[in-house]
Amino acid sequence: MMGCMPDDVEFRSDLYQGTAEFYDRFRPGYPRSMLDDMVRRAAVSGRGRLLDLACGTGQVAFGLADAFSEVWAVDQEPDMIRLVRGKALPAGAGHVRAMVSAAEDLAAPLRAFELVTVGNAFHRLRREAVAAGAFGWLRPGGCLALVWADSPWTGDQDWQKALSQTLRRWRATAGTSDRVPPGWKHARGQRPDTVVAAEAGFESLGAFRFPTDHRWTADDLIGFVYSTSFLPRHTLGALAGDFEADLRRALDEVTDGADMWQTVDFAHELFRRPGSPR
Repeated sequence: MMGCMPDDVEFRSDLYQGTAEFYDRFRPGYPRSMLDDMVRRAAVSGRGRLLDLACGTGQVAFGLADAFSEVWAVDQEPDMIRLVRGKALPAGAGHVRAMVSAAEDLAAPLRAFELVTVGNAFHRLRREAVAAGAFGWLRPGGCLALVWADSPWTGDQDWQKALSQTLRRWRATAGTSDRVPPGWKHARGQRPDTVVAAEAGFESLGAFRFPTDHRWTADDLIGFVYSTSFLPRHTLGALAGDFEADLRRALDEVTDGADMWQTVDFAHELFRRPGSPR
């Protein structure tokens, strides 16, 4: 019964405050092959609307913009939306509408979108509310795409272990260990995204993976860390320089200056609202 199911853990609304510039510069872009695959599987017409929820600085919105006549890019962080607005015209994407709103509170027309996307963020949202909203906003036959990518510390290479250990130590030093709520992984494991989507009325079309080799430098990794919810730069304050020096030292000890490569597992999970477009 619905009443017996565990609720999603609530995340703070300000987790990405001050991270927009780092997010835009240091987060690896989604591979073109994956974006093209998503468009093909979702059978978009080229004349419809895209709704990109928790859009960040627009990696998905701009990556898919050419396949839609109108794009809504929505994020609750004003700094992210300011950056999206600043990028739209220079990118030749004047049809991208950027707006500040929590995904759960968005006022959007029903049956108005061909595709709704959520990039690396569904776990931070109130999933039931967002899935139900997406079902209503999509036209019959439209799709919800949950887009994912590995973090640089995902893996067992020596440099990834050194990165993880350094981050744990500095989260304790900066007092940021409680920024991300405990138990969120357990709650998601109890009710996977596929279950949440199915309960909202979606049918699953599957998960599709696009592993891509990516080269990291120490500068890249520092910038990526500053784009995260758990250790953004402002939480370190005057200790930022010490953190950067410590991370560089830890990485150099295990790499001796060699390149740091990761096969990033990019993926999208696709769900369709039943029915045929009218």
